[in-house]
Amino acid sequence: MIEIKNIQTIYFIGIGGIGMSALARYFHAKGACVSGYDRTETALTKQLITEGIDVHYDENPQLVPSNPDVVVYTPAIPVNNKELVYCAEHGYLIVKRSNVLQWITLNSFNICVSGTHGKTTTSTMIAHILRHSGYGCSAFLGGISANYQTNFWSSENNVVVAEADEYDRSFLKLTPNIAIVTAIDPDHLDIYGTPKAVEEAFIAFTHKIKSGGTLIYHTAITCAAQLNKQVKNFTYSLYNSVPYIHATQIQVQSGGYTFSVQTNDWQLTSVQLNMGGMYNIENALAAILVAKQLGIADHLIKESIETFKGVKRRFEYILKNPQQVFIDDYAHHPAELEALIHGIRSLYSNKKMVLVFQPHLYSRTRDFADAFAKSLQNADQVILLPIYPARELPIPGIDSEWLASKMKDTNVLILSKDELLQWVNLHRPELLVTAGAGDIDKLIEPLKQQLIQ
Repeated sequence: MIEIKNIQTIYFIGIGGIGMSALARYFHAKGACVSGYDRTETALTKQLITEGIDVHYDENPQLVPSNPDVVVYTPAIPVNNKELVYCAEHGYLIVKRSNVLQWITLNSFNICVSGTHGKTTTSTMIAHILRHSGYGCSAFLGGISANYQTNFWSSENNVVVAEADEYDRSFLKLTPNIAIVTAIDPDHLDIYGTPKAVEEAFIAFTHKIKSGGTLIYHTAITCAAQLNKQVKNFTYSLYNSVPYIHATQIQVQSGGYTFSVQTNDWQLTSVQLNMGGMYNIENALAAILVAKQLGIADHLIKESIETFKGVKRRFEYILKNPQQVFIDDYAHHPAELEALIHGIRSLYSNKKMVLVFQPHLYSRTRDFADAFAKSLQNADQVILLPIYPARELPIPGIDSEWLASKMKDTNVLILSKDELLQWVNLHRPELLVTAGAGDIDKLIEPLKQQLIQ
């Protein structure tokens, strides 16, 4: 391990990843020389360049800086990546992203948000409350905050809000003072192998909480009895009055919600959340509970929730008018798709929903095909794009056509990206939803232009 203060030159292999870019911004803000490689140019990598961080897209060892203090890589990078191999052959200190986040948070008060879905919005909401209220925090987020157009910011207050990623068991490197577990569903089975192993990792994460710390978790978690009971425990849920905190008097208002928060000890009335998705009320409950644990005043909590603009690609309104609604979301797991569709139905029950979904990973599509089919069938029209492979090679027989065959009673089309743009231009749907964790985000602006022209 190297002390953070001694890192003057740091190189990132996979710098365009959402977690990697937050770390790159952290070191850049500290005055280190930061550079990196990524496979493709994105809006995020272009933004890093405008901020003064050098990014290139050629897998070229000659572009690696000479003798960097640290080389950071993401597990999504193939082991035979030329730059990674070069750094190993030259004896450079090579670590995973999770190791660096561990170093950064060794001596801070840590609020770590985990969960197979909901963690990005919840962590961003917590960080916004702390920033907007003046409490202050440093934030390492898994998405781009719409309020601040970044996934990282710093504060003189030695408090860190971090998204605790379960992929590759990264979150086991963290030591939370406050830990949140939003959901534990089977996912990343290419890493874990079995749903039981996923549960075991989350259980282990809760046992990383520091002595005297706090655990906040959703009541739907089935392995709750095995979570850390040696720290303060609080539960939350949307309607159920059994958990410590739940919502009451929920009303739909202008594409968002007003609600009250009820606990055995206190209540918060007339909370305004200006984003869609009933599950985002649950995310707000967890965020509000964290704020109360930190002693933030009620009026500042309510003001922060009302001014929260959400996260890019999390129930993000691209168009919102009486004639057309276009929503984009990162949903790439069956449970996320089900929650997304249910949330949209709660707001727009009278509109025909056209859902464009780009499956992410061959293995995930194979492992959860039946669940994907069941969730997607809740849309009126489903359009499937080809599977986004990410780090994987194709699996014979696993493709979007195979997934579509499992949706017997649904209107399903399989289109290329170009065909999708033509279809939208021709049909101009009144409620268009795009979902997926691949490169479907590159279609958002072209689709928007097709709808408004």
